[in-house]
Amino acid sequence: MSHSRENIVVVGGGVAGLATALRLAPLPVTLVVASPLGAEAATGWAQGGIAAALGADDRPDLHAIDTLAAGAGLSEPEVARRVAAAAPEAIDWLVGLGTPFDRDAEGGLALGLEAAHSRRRIVHAEGDGTGRVVLETLTRAVRTCPSITVMEGWRASELLHDAQGHIAGIAARDRDGRTLTLPSRAVVLATGGLGGLYGATTNPLGAVGSGLALAARAGAVLRDMEFVQFHPTAMAVGGDAERAASGGPAPMPLATEALRGEGARLFNSRGERFMAEVPGQELAPRDVVARAIFAQIAAGETVVLDARLKDIDRRFPGVAALCRAHGLDPAVTPIPVRPGAHYHMGGIRVDATGRASVPGLWACGEVASTGLHGANRLASNSLLEALAYARWIAADIVGEQAAPGTPRAPSAPRPRSPARAEIRALMDRQVGVVRDAEGLATAAARLGALSARDGCDLSLVALAITEAAQQRCESRGGHFRADHPAPAAVARHSETRLAEPASDAAEARQVA
Repeated sequence: MSHSRENIVVVGGGVAGLATALRLAPLPVTLVVASPLGAEAATGWAQGGIAAALGADDRPDLHAIDTLAAGAGLSEPEVARRVAAAAPEAIDWLVGLGTPFDRDAEGGLALGLEAAHSRRRIVHAEGDGTGRVVLETLTRAVRTCPSITVMEGWRASELLHDAQGHIAGIAARDRDGRTLTLPSRAVVLATGGLGGLYGATTNPLGAVGSGLALAARAGAVLRDMEFVQFHPTAMAVGGDAERAASGGPAPMPLATEALRGEGARLFNSRGERFMAEVPGQELAPRDVVARAIFAQIAAGETVVLDARLKDIDRRFPGVAALCRAHGLDPAVTPIPVRPGAHYHMGGIRVDATGRASVPGLWACGEVASTGLHGANRLASNSLLEALAYARWIAADIVGEQAAPGTPRAPSAPRPRSPARAEIRALMDRQVGVVRDAEGLATAAARLGALSARDGCDLSLVALAITEAAQQRCESRGGHFRADHPAPAAVARHSETRLAEPASDAAEARQVA
Protein backbone atom coordinates (compact mmCIF):
# COMPACT_ATOMS: atom_id res chain seq x y z
CA MET A 1 0.00 0.00 0.00
CA SER A 2 1.60 3.25 -1.11
CA HIS A 3 1.16 6.36 1.00
CA SER A 4 3.20 9.54 0.79
CA ARG A 5 3.51 12.46 3.16
CA GLU A 6 1.61 14.56 0.60
CA ASN A 7 -1.53 12.51 1.19
CA ILE A 8 -4.37 13.79 3.32
CA VAL A 9 -5.81 11.31 5.81
CA VAL A 10 -9.55 11.39 6.44
CA VAL A 11 -10.79 9.12 9.24
CA GLY A 12 -14.44 8.06 9.05
CA GLY A 13 -16.89 6.73 6.47
CA GLY A 14 -20.09 8.67 7.18
CA VAL A 15 -21.31 11.76 5.34
CA ALA A 16 -18.63 13.95 6.93
CA GLY A 17 -15.71 11.77 5.90
CA LEU A 18 -17.00 10.91 2.43
CA ALA A 19 -17.96 14.49 1.59
CA THR A 20 -14.60 15.82 2.81
CA ALA A 21 -12.69 13.27 0.73
CA LEU A 22 -14.72 14.16 -2.36
CA ARG A 23 -14.38 17.91 -1.82
CA LEU A 24 -10.58 17.48 -1.59
CA ALA A 25 -10.35 15.95 -5.08
CA PRO A 26 -8.09 15.92 -7.01
CA LEU A 27 -5.69 16.05 -4.03
CA PRO A 28 -4.62 12.55 -2.91
CA VAL A 29 -6.71 11.33 0.03
CA THR A 30 -6.46 8.18 2.12
CA LEU A 31 -9.85 7.39 3.66
CA VAL A 32 -9.52 5.21 6.76
CA VAL A 33 -12.70 3.35 7.78
CA ALA A 34 -13.05 0.69 10.45
CA SER A 35 -15.89 -1.13 8.65
CA PRO A 36 -16.66 -1.78 4.99
CA LEU A 37 -17.39 1.53 3.29
CA GLY A 38 -20.99 2.56 3.87
CA ALA A 39 -21.53 0.18 6.81
CA GLU A 40 -21.82 1.10 10.50
CA ALA A 41 -22.02 4.84 9.82
CA ALA A 42 -24.72 6.73 11.70
CA THR A 43 -25.46 8.66 8.49
CA GLY A 44 -27.18 5.59 7.07
CA TRP A 45 -29.55 5.54 10.03
CA ALA A 46 -30.61 9.20 9.68
CA GLN A 47 -34.31 9.17 8.86
CA GLY A 48 -35.15 12.88 9.00
CA GLY A 49 -33.39 14.68 6.19
CA ILE A 50 -31.33 17.80 5.48
CA ALA A 51 -32.55 21.25 6.48
CA ALA A 52 -32.31 23.87 3.73
CA ALA A 53 -34.22 27.11 3.17
CA LEU A 54 -35.51 26.38 -0.33
CA GLY A 55 -39.22 27.13 -0.06
CA ALA A 56 -40.83 30.28 -1.50
CA ASP A 57 -41.75 31.38 2.05
CA ASP A 58 -38.33 30.62 3.52
CA ARG A 59 -34.94 32.31 3.79
CA PRO A 60 -31.57 31.25 5.26
CA ASP A 61 -31.88 33.89 7.99
CA LEU A 62 -35.14 32.26 9.16
CA HIS A 63 -33.36 28.91 9.25
CA ALA A 64 -30.57 30.52 11.31
CA ILE A 65 -33.10 32.02 13.73
CA ASP A 66 -34.65 28.59 14.33
CA THR A 67 -31.18 27.10 14.83
CA LEU A 68 -30.29 29.74 17.42
CA ALA A 69 -33.57 29.27 19.27
CA ALA A 70 -33.03 25.52 19.56
CA GLY A 71 -29.40 26.03 20.67
CA ALA A 72 -30.52 27.56 23.99
CA GLY A 73 -28.04 30.42 24.05
CA LEU A 74 -24.92 28.51 23.04
CA SER A 75 -25.25 28.44 19.25
CA GLU A 76 -23.02 31.06 17.65
CA PRO A 77 -25.02 33.46 15.44
CA GLU A 78 -22.40 33.86 12.72
CA VAL A 79 -21.96 30.09 12.43
CA ALA A 80 -25.72 29.56 12.24
CA ARG A 81 -26.08 32.18 9.51
CA ARG A 82 -23.13 30.83 7.54
CA VAL A 83 -24.28 27.20 7.65
CA ALA A 84 -27.88 28.09 6.79
CA ALA A 85 -26.63 30.12 3.82
CA ALA A 86 -24.53 27.14 2.67
CA ALA A 87 -27.47 24.72 2.65
CA PRO A 88 -28.79 25.34 -0.90
CA GLU A 89 -25.33 24.75 -2.41
CA ALA A 90 -24.94 21.55 -0.38
CA ILE A 91 -28.24 20.23 -1.72
CA ASP A 92 -27.26 21.22 -5.28
CA TRP A 93 -23.94 19.38 -4.85
CA LEU A 94 -25.72 16.21 -3.73
CA VAL A 95 -28.20 16.48 -6.60
CA GLY A 96 -25.24 16.83 -8.95
CA LEU A 97 -23.83 13.57 -7.58
CA GLY A 98 -27.13 11.86 -8.41
CA THR A 99 -28.91 11.85 -5.04
CA PRO A 100 -32.55 10.93 -5.76
CA PHE A 101 -34.33 13.30 -3.37
CA ASP A 102 -38.11 13.13 -3.12
CA ARG A 103 -39.97 15.50 -5.45
CA ASP A 104 -43.37 17.18 -5.35
CA ALA A 105 -46.02 17.05 -8.09
CA GLU A 106 -44.34 19.91 -9.97
CA GLY A 107 -40.93 18.24 -9.89
CA GLY A 108 -39.45 20.47 -7.23
CA LEU A 109 -37.82 19.15 -4.06
CA ALA A 110 -40.46 18.00 -1.56
CA LEU A 111 -40.01 19.85 1.75
CA GLY A 112 -41.04 18.36 5.10
CA LEU A 113 -41.61 19.90 8.54
CA GLU A 114 -39.83 18.88 11.73
CA ALA A 115 -39.81 20.06 15.34
CA ALA A 116 -38.78 23.66 16.08
CA HIS A 117 -38.63 24.61 12.38
CA SER A 118 -40.84 27.56 11.44
CA ARG A 119 -41.06 26.50 7.79
CA ARG A 120 -41.22 23.31 5.74
CA ARG A 121 -37.53 22.98 4.80
CA ILE A 122 -36.54 19.33 5.27
CA VAL A 123 -35.21 17.77 2.07
CA HIS A 124 -35.61 13.99 2.18
CA ALA A 125 -35.19 10.85 0.10
CA GLU A 126 -37.38 7.73 0.01
CA GLY A 127 -39.50 9.28 2.75
CA ASP A 128 -37.52 8.42 5.87
CA GLY A 129 -34.48 6.95 4.09
CA THR A 130 -32.48 10.15 3.59
CA GLY A 131 -29.34 9.16 5.45
CA ARG A 132 -29.09 5.79 3.71
CA VAL A 133 -29.71 7.26 0.26
CA VAL A 134 -27.17 10.08 0.75
CA LEU A 135 -24.62 7.61 2.10
CA GLU A 136 -25.11 5.30 -0.89
CA THR A 137 -24.68 8.23 -3.29
CA LEU A 138 -21.48 9.44 -1.61
CA THR A 139 -20.11 5.91 -1.38
CA ARG A 140 -20.55 5.39 -5.12
CA ALA A 141 -18.84 8.71 -5.82
CA VAL A 142 -15.90 7.83 -3.56
CA ARG A 143 -15.51 4.39 -5.14
CA THR A 144 -15.12 5.98 -8.56
CA CYS A 145 -12.92 8.92 -7.51
CA PRO A 146 -9.33 8.22 -8.65
CA SER A 147 -7.74 10.50 -6.05
CA ILE A 148 -9.24 8.62 -3.05
CA THR A 149 -7.66 5.45 -1.63
CA VAL A 150 -9.97 3.61 0.76
CA MET A 151 -8.51 1.59 3.64
CA GLU A 152 -11.35 -0.59 4.91
CA GLY A 153 -11.05 -2.53 8.15
CA TRP A 154 -8.49 -0.16 9.68
CA ARG A 155 -9.06 1.90 12.81
CA ALA A 156 -7.08 5.03 13.65
CA SER A 157 -5.35 4.31 16.95
CA GLU A 158 -3.27 7.45 17.48
CA LEU A 159 -2.62 10.91 16.05
CA LEU A 160 1.12 11.35 15.53
CA HIS A 161 2.97 14.62 16.11
CA ASP A 162 6.16 15.77 14.43
CA ALA A 163 9.03 17.42 16.33
CA GLN A 164 7.27 20.82 16.14
CA GLY A 165 4.03 19.54 17.67
CA HIS A 166 2.07 19.46 14.39
CA ILE A 167 -0.12 16.46 13.57
CA ALA A 168 1.87 14.70 10.86
CA GLY A 169 -0.06 11.48 10.40
CA ILE A 170 -1.84 8.66 12.18
CA ALA A 171 -1.21 5.16 13.41
CA ALA A 172 -3.85 2.67 12.26
CA ARG A 173 -4.55 -0.91 13.31
CA ASP A 174 -6.51 -3.67 11.63
CA ARG A 175 -8.48 -6.49 13.24
CA ASP A 176 -5.42 -8.74 13.22
CA GLY A 177 -3.45 -6.25 15.30
CA ARG A 178 -1.18 -5.06 12.50
CA THR A 179 -0.16 -1.42 12.80
CA LEU A 180 0.61 1.05 10.01
CA THR A 181 1.99 4.57 10.21
CA LEU A 182 0.38 6.90 7.66
CA PRO A 183 2.27 10.19 7.27
CA SER A 184 0.05 13.04 6.11
CA ARG A 185 0.08 16.74 5.31
CA ALA A 186 -3.30 17.03 7.09
CA VAL A 187 -5.59 14.79 9.17
CA VAL A 188 -9.37 15.18 9.19
CA LEU A 189 -11.32 13.37 11.91
CA ALA A 190 -14.87 12.51 10.85
CA THR A 191 -15.49 9.71 13.32
CA GLY A 192 -19.05 10.49 14.39
CA GLY A 193 -20.60 10.59 17.82
CA LEU A 194 -20.76 8.73 21.12
CA GLY A 195 -24.28 7.37 21.58
CA GLY A 196 -22.85 3.86 21.93
CA LEU A 197 -21.61 4.87 25.40
CA TYR A 198 -25.27 4.66 26.49
CA GLY A 199 -27.37 1.53 26.88
CA ALA A 200 -30.39 3.18 25.28
CA THR A 201 -29.19 4.62 21.99
CA THR A 202 -30.19 5.03 18.37
CA ASN A 203 -26.53 5.03 17.26
CA PRO A 204 -24.34 2.21 15.95
CA LEU A 205 -22.56 0.60 18.88
CA GLY A 206 -19.20 1.61 17.37
CA ALA A 207 -20.08 5.26 18.01
CA VAL A 208 -18.23 5.61 21.31
CA GLY A 209 -16.32 8.86 20.84
CA SER A 210 -13.13 7.29 19.49
CA GLY A 211 -12.26 10.45 17.55
CA LEU A 212 -12.70 12.55 20.67
CA ALA A 213 -10.28 10.31 22.52
CA LEU A 214 -7.75 10.51 19.66
CA ALA A 215 -7.94 14.30 19.61
CA ALA A 216 -7.85 14.70 23.38
CA ARG A 217 -4.79 12.50 23.77
CA ALA A 218 -3.11 14.60 21.06
CA GLY A 219 -3.74 17.77 23.07
CA ALA A 220 -6.81 19.16 21.28
CA VAL A 221 -9.40 21.16 23.19
CA LEU A 222 -12.84 19.55 23.53
CA ARG A 223 -15.88 21.75 24.06
CA ASP A 224 -19.35 21.31 25.59
CA MET A 225 -18.92 17.60 26.26
CA GLU A 226 -21.94 17.50 28.58
CA PHE A 227 -24.46 18.23 25.83
CA VAL A 228 -25.89 14.91 24.63
CA GLN A 229 -29.15 14.99 22.70
CA PHE A 230 -31.63 12.26 23.54
CA HIS A 231 -34.04 11.57 20.72
CA PRO A 232 -37.51 11.45 22.27
CA THR A 233 -38.93 8.67 20.13
CA ALA A 234 -36.58 5.74 19.99
CA MET A 235 -38.71 2.62 19.58
CA ALA A 236 -38.98 0.69 22.84
CA VAL A 237 -39.07 -2.70 21.13
CA GLY A 238 -37.10 -5.88 21.75
CA GLY A 239 -35.83 -4.81 25.15
CA ASP A 240 -33.32 -6.91 27.04
CA ALA A 241 -34.01 -9.87 24.80
CA GLU A 242 -31.95 -8.13 22.13
CA ARG A 243 -28.40 -8.11 23.42
CA ALA A 244 -25.39 -6.93 21.48
CA ALA A 245 -22.37 -9.19 21.52
CA SER A 246 -20.17 -6.17 22.27
CA GLY A 247 -21.68 -5.37 25.64
CA GLY A 248 -25.25 -4.39 26.46
CA PRO A 249 -28.46 -3.74 24.57
CA ALA A 250 -28.58 -3.43 20.81
CA PRO A 251 -29.28 -0.01 19.23
CA MET A 252 -32.92 1.09 19.29
CA PRO A 253 -34.74 1.72 16.01
CA LEU A 254 -35.81 5.31 15.50
CA ALA A 255 -39.30 6.67 14.95
CA THR A 256 -38.34 9.73 12.98
CA GLU A 257 -39.38 13.20 14.12
CA ALA A 258 -40.97 13.69 10.71
CA LEU A 259 -43.83 11.45 11.91
CA ARG A 260 -44.73 14.11 14.47
CA GLY A 261 -44.31 16.75 11.79
CA GLU A 262 -47.01 14.97 9.80
CA GLY A 263 -49.42 14.59 12.72
CA ALA A 264 -48.33 11.68 14.93
CA ARG A 265 -49.17 12.25 18.63
CA LEU A 266 -47.80 11.05 21.97
CA PHE A 267 -49.96 9.38 24.62
CA ASN A 268 -49.32 7.72 27.98
CA SER A 269 -50.84 4.44 29.13
CA ARG A 270 -53.88 6.31 30.54
CA GLY A 271 -54.60 7.65 27.07
CA GLU A 272 -53.56 11.20 27.98
CA ARG A 273 -51.94 13.36 25.32
CA PHE A 274 -49.43 14.79 27.78
CA MET A 275 -47.78 17.18 25.27
CA ALA A 276 -51.06 18.96 24.50
CA GLU A 277 -50.45 21.88 26.89
CA VAL A 278 -46.71 22.22 26.21
CA PRO A 279 -45.68 25.08 23.88
CA GLY A 280 -45.03 23.49 20.50
CA GLN A 281 -46.77 20.29 21.64
CA GLU A 282 -45.20 17.24 19.93
CA LEU A 283 -43.05 19.58 17.83
CA ALA A 284 -41.38 21.24 20.80
CA PRO A 285 -37.54 21.06 20.83
CA ARG A 286 -36.18 17.57 21.30
CA ASP A 287 -34.94 18.13 24.85
CA VAL A 288 -38.41 19.28 25.95
CA VAL A 289 -40.14 16.26 24.40
CA ALA A 290 -37.49 13.85 25.71
CA ARG A 291 -37.86 15.11 29.29
CA ALA A 292 -41.64 14.94 29.07
CA ILE A 293 -41.50 11.30 27.96
CA PHE A 294 -38.82 10.53 30.57
CA ALA A 295 -41.07 12.00 33.29
CA GLN A 296 -43.97 9.80 32.19
CA ILE A 297 -41.79 6.68 32.28
CA ALA A 298 -40.33 7.66 35.67
CA ALA A 299 -43.92 7.92 36.96
CA GLY A 300 -44.59 4.35 35.86
CA GLU A 301 -46.35 5.10 32.60
CA THR A 302 -45.58 3.67 29.19
CA VAL A 303 -45.54 6.04 26.23
CA VAL A 304 -46.68 5.42 22.67
CA LEU A 305 -46.48 7.40 19.47
CA ASP A 306 -49.77 7.19 17.62
CA ALA A 307 -48.52 7.23 14.03
CA ARG A 308 -51.60 5.70 12.42
CA LEU A 309 -51.25 8.12 9.53
CA LYS A 310 -52.65 7.78 6.07
CA ASP A 311 -50.31 5.83 3.77
CA ILE A 312 -47.65 5.39 6.44
CA ASP A 313 -46.12 2.47 4.52
CA ARG A 314 -45.61 4.66 1.48
CA ARG A 315 -44.63 7.86 3.28
CA PHE A 316 -42.40 6.28 5.94
CA PRO A 317 -41.30 2.89 4.59
CA GLY A 318 -38.26 2.67 6.85
CA VAL A 319 -40.25 3.14 10.05
CA ALA A 320 -42.94 0.75 8.84
CA ALA A 321 -40.36 -1.93 8.06
CA LEU A 322 -38.64 -1.51 11.44
CA CYS A 323 -41.97 -1.81 13.23
CA ARG A 324 -42.97 -4.92 11.33
CA ALA A 325 -39.58 -6.49 11.99
CA HIS A 326 -40.58 -6.34 15.67
CA GLY A 327 -44.09 -7.68 15.13
CA LEU A 328 -45.81 -4.28 15.16
CA ASP A 329 -48.08 -2.83 12.47
CA PRO A 330 -47.82 0.98 12.80
CA ALA A 331 -50.94 1.45 10.67
CA VAL A 332 -52.94 -0.34 13.37
CA THR A 333 -51.00 -0.11 16.65
CA PRO A 334 -49.25 2.90 18.25
CA ILE A 335 -45.47 2.59 18.60
CA PRO A 336 -43.95 2.27 22.11
CA VAL A 337 -41.21 4.88 22.51
CA ARG A 338 -38.65 6.20 24.98
CA PRO A 339 -35.69 8.61 24.81
CA GLY A 340 -32.38 7.28 23.49
CA ALA A 341 -28.92 8.87 23.19
CA HIS A 342 -28.89 10.18 19.65
CA TYR A 343 -26.46 13.03 18.98
CA HIS A 344 -23.55 14.77 20.68
CA MET A 345 -23.61 18.56 20.40
CA GLY A 346 -20.13 18.87 21.92
CA GLY A 347 -16.88 17.69 20.40
CA ILE A 348 -13.48 18.84 19.20
CA ARG A 349 -13.44 22.62 19.26
CA VAL A 350 -12.92 23.90 15.71
CA ASP A 351 -12.87 27.27 13.99
CA ALA A 352 -14.72 28.49 10.89
CA THR A 353 -12.57 26.30 8.65
CA GLY A 354 -12.84 23.18 10.80
CA ARG A 355 -9.36 23.52 12.31
CA ALA A 356 -8.81 22.05 15.77
CA SER A 357 -6.56 23.69 18.36
CA VAL A 358 -3.65 21.40 17.42
CA PRO A 359 -1.91 22.35 14.12
CA GLY A 360 -2.45 19.87 11.30
CA LEU A 361 -5.78 18.57 12.63
CA TRP A 362 -9.30 19.28 11.32
CA ALA A 363 -12.62 17.80 12.44
CA CYS A 364 -15.91 17.47 10.54
CA GLY A 365 -19.40 16.32 11.48
CA GLU A 366 -20.62 15.10 14.83
CA VAL A 367 -17.10 14.73 16.26
CA ALA A 368 -16.62 18.51 15.93
CA SER A 369 -17.96 21.39 18.00
CA THR A 370 -18.44 24.13 15.42
CA GLY A 371 -20.74 26.43 17.37
CA LEU A 372 -23.77 25.53 15.25
CA HIS A 373 -25.76 23.30 17.57
CA GLY A 374 -25.10 24.94 20.93
CA ALA A 375 -26.89 23.15 23.75
CA ASN A 376 -29.50 21.42 21.59
CA ARG A 377 -29.27 20.58 17.88
CA LEU A 378 -32.12 21.60 15.61
CA ALA A 379 -33.54 18.62 13.74
CA SER A 380 -31.92 17.83 10.36
CA ASN A 381 -29.03 20.23 10.87
CA SER A 382 -26.50 17.43 11.39
CA LEU A 383 -26.08 16.21 7.81
CA LEU A 384 -26.13 19.86 6.72
CA GLU A 385 -23.34 20.81 9.10
CA ALA A 386 -21.16 17.95 7.86
CA LEU A 387 -21.73 18.88 4.21
CA ALA A 388 -21.02 22.58 4.77
CA TYR A 389 -17.85 22.05 6.78
CA ALA A 390 -16.55 19.38 4.40
CA ARG A 391 -16.43 22.06 1.73
CA TRP A 392 -14.76 24.64 3.99
CA ILE A 393 -12.24 22.17 5.40
CA ALA A 394 -11.21 21.07 1.92
CA ALA A 395 -10.72 24.69 0.82
CA ASP A 396 -8.61 25.39 3.92
CA ILE A 397 -6.40 22.34 3.41
CA VAL A 398 -5.91 23.19 -0.26
CA GLY A 399 -4.56 26.57 0.82
CA GLU A 400 -2.39 25.22 3.62
CA GLN A 401 1.29 25.95 2.99
CA ALA A 402 3.04 24.47 6.02
CA ALA A 403 4.32 20.94 5.48
CA PRO A 404 4.58 18.77 8.60
CA GLY A 405 7.73 16.94 9.55
CA THR A 406 8.26 13.24 10.12
CA PRO A 407 5.69 11.70 12.49
CA ARG A 408 7.07 10.14 15.63
CA ALA A 409 6.72 6.42 16.23
CA PRO A 410 3.34 5.30 17.58
CA SER A 411 2.82 4.29 21.20
CA ALA A 412 1.81 0.85 22.39
CA PRO A 413 -1.81 0.00 21.53
CA ARG A 414 -4.44 0.77 24.18
CA PRO A 415 -6.73 -2.00 25.42
CA ARG A 416 -10.39 -2.33 24.59
CA SER A 417 -12.57 -1.75 27.63
CA PRO A 418 -13.61 -4.92 29.47
CA ALA A 419 -16.31 -2.83 31.22
CA ARG A 420 -18.32 -1.67 28.22
CA ALA A 421 -21.66 -3.01 29.43
CA GLU A 422 -21.09 -1.46 32.85
CA ILE A 423 -20.22 1.93 31.34
CA ARG A 424 -23.33 1.93 29.14
CA ALA A 425 -25.61 1.11 32.06
CA LEU A 426 -23.91 3.70 34.29
CA MET A 427 -24.26 6.46 31.68
CA ASP A 428 -27.97 5.64 31.24
CA ARG A 429 -28.63 5.80 35.00
CA GLN A 430 -26.50 8.75 36.06
CA VAL A 431 -25.60 10.87 33.00
CA GLY A 432 -28.78 10.55 30.98
CA VAL A 433 -31.86 12.68 30.28
CA VAL A 434 -32.07 13.98 33.88
CA ARG A 435 -28.94 14.42 36.01
CA ASP A 436 -28.08 15.51 39.54
CA ALA A 437 -24.97 16.05 41.66
CA GLU A 438 -25.21 12.74 43.52
CA GLY A 439 -25.58 10.64 40.39
CA LEU A 440 -22.84 12.49 38.55
CA ALA A 441 -20.46 12.08 41.50
CA THR A 442 -21.19 8.34 41.57
CA ALA A 443 -20.55 8.05 37.84
CA ALA A 444 -17.36 10.16 37.96
CA ALA A 445 -15.89 8.06 40.77
CA ARG A 446 -16.50 4.78 38.97
CA LEU A 447 -15.41 6.05 35.55
CA GLY A 448 -12.27 7.56 37.08
CA ALA A 449 -11.41 4.19 38.60
CA LEU A 450 -12.02 2.41 35.28
CA SER A 451 -9.92 4.95 33.41
CA ALA A 452 -7.05 4.60 35.87
CA ARG A 453 -7.28 0.81 35.60
CA ASP A 454 -7.31 0.32 31.84
CA GLY A 455 -6.86 3.75 30.22
CA CYS A 456 -9.34 2.87 27.47
CA ASP A 457 -11.13 5.34 25.22
CA LEU A 458 -14.64 4.52 26.46
CA SER A 459 -13.97 5.41 30.09
CA LEU A 460 -11.95 8.48 29.04
CA VAL A 461 -14.80 9.96 26.94
CA ALA A 462 -17.54 8.95 29.38
CA LEU A 463 -15.61 10.61 32.21
CA ALA A 464 -15.16 13.79 30.17
CA ILE A 465 -18.94 14.00 29.64
CA THR A 466 -19.62 13.35 33.32
CA GLU A 467 -17.10 15.86 34.66
CA ALA A 468 -18.35 18.57 32.31
CA ALA A 469 -21.92 17.82 33.47
CA GLN A 470 -20.77 18.13 37.09
CA GLN A 471 -19.28 21.54 36.39
CA ARG A 472 -22.39 22.87 34.62
CA CYS A 473 -24.66 23.66 37.56
CA GLU A 474 -27.60 24.76 35.45
CA SER A 475 -30.07 23.28 32.97
CA ARG A 476 -29.68 24.21 29.33
CA GLY A 477 -30.74 22.41 26.16
CA GLY A 478 -29.85 18.73 26.26
CA HIS A 479 -28.25 19.05 29.73
CA PHE A 480 -30.84 18.96 32.53
CA ARG A 481 -29.91 19.04 36.22
CA ALA A 482 -32.80 18.19 38.56
CA ASP A 483 -30.91 20.00 41.32
CA HIS A 484 -30.32 23.08 39.13
CA PRO A 485 -33.43 23.19 36.90
CA ALA A 486 -33.06 26.81 35.73
CA PRO A 487 -30.54 28.12 33.20
CA ALA A 488 -27.74 30.38 34.39
CA ALA A 489 -28.03 34.08 33.61
CA VAL A 490 -25.07 33.92 31.21
CA ALA A 491 -24.55 31.11 28.68
CA ARG A 492 -20.96 29.87 28.66
CA HIS A 493 -19.19 27.08 26.82
CA SER A 494 -17.23 24.47 28.75
CA GLU A 495 -13.81 23.30 27.62
CA THR A 496 -11.91 20.13 28.43
CA ARG A 497 -8.23 19.54 27.80
CA LEU A 498 -6.15 16.59 28.88
CA ALA A 499 -2.86 17.50 30.50
CA GLU A 500 0.25 15.60 29.51
CA PRO A 501 -0.37 12.09 30.83
CA ALA A 502 1.69 11.00 33.78
CA SER A 503 1.35 7.44 32.50
CA ASP A 504 -0.50 5.57 29.78
CA ALA A 505 -3.30 4.76 32.20
CA ALA A 506 -3.84 8.00 34.10
CA GLU A 507 -4.50 11.45 32.73
CA ALA A 508 -5.03 14.65 34.64
CA ARG A 509 -8.05 16.57 33.45
CA GLN A 510 -9.04 20.18 33.64
CA VAL A 511 -12.58 21.26 32.90
CA ALA A 512 -13.13 24.99 32.65
